[in-house]
Amino acid sequence: MTFVNEEPVMTYRPVPFDPAIEPELARLVPEDSPGYTPETLPAMRQAMAAMVRPAAQVVGDAPVDLVERTVPGPDGAPDLEVTILSPRDRDGSVPALYNIHGGGMMVGHRDMDVPRLLALVLELGVVAVNVEYRLAPEHPHPAPVEDCYAGLVWTVKNAEELGIDPDRVVVMGGSAGGGLSAGVALLARDRGGPRLAGQLLLCPMIDDRNTTVASHQYSGLGTWSREANVAGWRSLLGDAAGTDEVSPYAAPARATDLSELPPAFIEVGSAEPFRDEDTEYALRIWATGGQAELHVWSGAFHGFDIYVPDWPISQEALRTRTSWLRRTLGLGR
Repeated sequence: MTFVNEEPVMTYRPVPFDPAIEPELARLVPEDSPGYTPETLPAMRQAMAAMVRPAAQVVGDAPVDLVERTVPGPDGAPDLEVTILSPRDRDGSVPALYNIHGGGMMVGHRDMDVPRLLALVLELGVVAVNVEYRLAPEHPHPAPVEDCYAGLVWTVKNAEELGIDPDRVVVMGGSAGGGLSAGVALLARDRGGPRLAGQLLLCPMIDDRNTTVASHQYSGLGTWSREANVAGWRSLLGDAAGTDEVSPYAAPARATDLSELPPAFIEVGSAEPFRDEDTEYALRIWATGGQAELHVWSGAFHGFDIYVPDWPISQEALRTRTSWLRRTLGLGR
């Protein structure tokens, strides 16, 4: 503890990253990495776009049909782009994964999640609908979550055409996509919308207040630091970030009622800013009598399964979430 103007200021020792993945972390986040600011965002978006392969290239000759569609957005808003991945060999309607990409609300594109979705389509025989949404700060709340909700409504409304079972749809996403997935689940409940079979929340970004111990432990550290998180929420919410004016559909940790939600799978690393808010979200779902499965992976930094996919803990995390999907969607072993 230190003191500033005689007031105590708490300092927090971070949970260490697993030594096995620290070299990759140093490569991913060089010491001279620029921060997220309005000035750096265009270059960051361009750099990320250059690293992401188009969906058609990722699918290649896999036995999966890929369709790019434009579907209705929210009332009065632009249409949405979605990518649909469907297994070629299927008999009747199959479950669906409705995916929302990450990027701190500021960056990212749906194609970045195609490798994850392709693996699930091939292994589980499900259809994946991958939605694009408007990004902040150009499009602050409620644009991102409303886009994502509109895409979900379209998906379920067109279930027969898509060959999916409307009663077996899971909303999923990582980081900002996990937070938006939780927000979509709240909207669906409160608007009497689609009845989701589950919500797969991977290191979800759900609390704009940045007051937990974990949110303080990773200042200047990891693939998603406290500073990056503050910038993301500021982009989405502007001056409302951290105030009592924030909607639970923007920051689901703000919701006062977590009852009657679809079963949740919540996964997070022990060494990242979202650890405590995500754990608390599971605790609060359980407090209502709801269903949640929580996994906190030791020594894992934010996005570990994407950045270090061959790490044994990443492999175990992939098996664990796939197990949950099988059980939730009634797919057996």
